[in-house]
Amino acid sequence: MIFVKNVMKTPITLNKDDSIEKVIKLFREKSISGAPIVEGERIVGIISESDIIKSITSHDERVSLVLPSPFDLIELPLKTALKVEQFMEDIDNALKIEVWEAMTEKVITISPETTINKAAETMVKNKIKRLPVVENGKLVGIITRGDLIEAMV
Repeated sequence: MIFVKNVMKTPITLNKDDSIEKVIKLFREKSISGAPIVEGERIVGIISESDIIKSITSHDERVSLVLPSPFDLIELPLKTALKVEQFMEDIDNALKIEVWEAMTEKVITISPETTINKAAETMVKNKIKRLPVVENGKLVGIITRGDLIEAMV
């Protein structure tokens, strides 16, 4: 039987006051798609690429299925330029968002003594890609779907 402690990795962690821009750069640099958020050694949240996308996208945009009038077509280049400018401003503002505003606070964790089969079941059941490993309230590791697959070979 293989246990989480045998395949877990040392987690790359972030702080609640880090900016989303820092998170994105870290994710690219380390080739990861999520990380635990800690205060000291205690996990207080987790952030993933999905959380970032949710935090920087607007849910209020409506799609118009009405065809534009000829006058709208004449104004289209101006309107497009204004939309691009607004979009770039929105992105700049989104990158300044702090981690605590985008992170998931209810973190599902496992212990080092959990079997990798149980870890896999937990990931599938909860539709998550990574599980922080906690022992005595302290973050001691992380296990991802990729780690589970590697352990099975």
